[in-house]
Amino acid sequence: MNKSGPVIVIEDDVDDQELIREVFQNGRYPNELLFFGDGQAALDFLNSTDVVPFLILSDINMPKLDGFALRNKIRVDEKLQTRCIPYLFFSTAASQAAVIQAYSASVQGFFVKKNTISALEETIRVIMDYWLLCSAPNNYIS
Repeated sequence: MNKSGPVIVIEDDVDDQELIREVFQNGRYPNELLFFGDGQAALDFLNSTDVVPFLILSDINMPKLDGFALRNKIRVDEKLQTRCIPYLFFSTAASQAAVIQAYSASVQGFFVKKNTISALEETIRVIMDYWLLCSAPNNYIS
């Protein structure tokens, strides 16, 4: 896990992108934010760069390649697996079935997008604090 790497945000709603950008600026997180409007664009980026993101915040319902399909493609790609990028769903599409499907795909978290800026800030703070404290297998490669 590259704790100083960029945070990949896969979100097709421009208003939600702006809210997330504002929350990260207000929280003074040092990580660069990289936004993608669909899962295919994010996958193309991940496959074409040596940059190791800190984490991925993915919506579920997106054009071209939805969040579940993207997660599955990352999960079966050996090169992407070894980067140890935490994959979190960040969506309004929360249902028991969606959460079960997400955890069956080995996501590391499922968070519901909040309606207020203060609730969104709290959710992002919890996510960032948790992952900054976590260790991953690639933290020990010499």
